[in-house]
Amino acid sequence: MFYRPSDGHALPHNPFNAIVTPRPIGWISTRGTDGSDNLAPYSFFNGVAYVPPQVMFASTGTKPDRDGTKDSVANIRETGVFCVNVVEYAMKDAMNQTSGPWEAETDEFALAQIEKAPCSEIDCARVGAAPASLECRMKQIVQIEGASNYVVFGEVIGVHLRDDCIVDGIFDVLRYNPLTRLGYRDYSVVREAFSLKRPGE
Repeated sequence: MFYRPSDGHALPHNPFNAIVTPRPIGWISTRGTDGSDNLAPYSFFNGVAYVPPQVMFASTGTKPDRDGTKDSVANIRETGVFCVNVVEYAMKDAMNQTSGPWEAETDEFALAQIEKAPCSEIDCARVGAAPASLECRMKQIVQIEGASNYVVFGEVIGVHLRDDCIVDGIFDVLRYNPLTRLGYRDYSVVREAFSLKRPGE
């Protein structure tokens, strides 16, 4: 099968949603200038640089109570900061609860009964039980082609690691089993790992 996205795919669901997988999930917490907290998952998320450490997430679509975007981007525009919380398998239901189109003033931490913890370097809440949380200072918000498509880049200025996830001096992802997005309504969980040595190492 071949198709041009501009012509459509003639399938019941868009296959592009499931091609680039698995995708890590950035559970983005933000705080508005009015003091309201927001928490929402984004599977267009990744790390993009080591030094200085930087991450990105992309927000697509909009909400009627926001100006052409969603709560996360709107709050980051206002404050210039956000926190990325890593999602473990055990938090899948809470994460899913926060993905709804809730009104801007809704506190998703309270809605999904998620424990808040304060960030250290920025004025923002984080998921207290997350395996890791990355406190970020926004560097750029780039609008890309398409209605309401924004990519947010942030520099990581503070890192929280859950103590039980540090094993023999490394951050061990198998201690918490990261949740990943496969597309459509499908997810997966990382339960196995192996190592490969690069040529020349």
